[in-house]
Amino acid sequence: MNIVFLLTGGNLGNRLENLDKAATFIEKNCGTIQKRSSVYQTAAWGFTDQPDFYNQAIELHTLLEPDDLMQALLDIENMLGRKRSIKMGPRTIDIDILLMNGMVYNSPVVIIPHPHMAERRFVLTPLAEIAGNIIHPGLHKTINELLADCKDELTVHKI
Repeated sequence: MNIVFLLTGGNLGNRLENLDKAATFIEKNCGTIQKRSSVYQTAAWGFTDQPDFYNQAIELHTLLEPDDLMQALLDIENMLGRKRSIKMGPRTIDIDILLMNGMVYNSPVVIIPHPHMAERRFVLTPLAEIAGNIIHPGLHKTINELLADCKDELTVHKI
């Protein structure tokens, strides 16, 4: 069984409903959700002229391997209306693999751990809620330590 940490997020439509729908499809198509963090709101990161995002971390237990899991998650994004027109632009849903079994993995389909997670407070805050003591396999720090060291100044607050 693979233990995976995901981040779901979106800023278009009914954001809470979209997070719930994503979780339902993840459980239906990918494996068993063990934990879901609270939902957090933050301003957009990168391309900032867009609505605030809602984000949630998920612990998933799955039999899928990294590339197959990422493809299943991309299919779920498509089912929920994700359009990729502007890089880092508005979206109904985004589903990222953050960590998987403490592995470092790089393919044309997915990079694990997520290459920018340690720079983004909106990722680390919900992840720390459900997996604060998990060690990042590349940086060799816990998620709590990465959050404490994070230079990202965007405010992240629990809804």
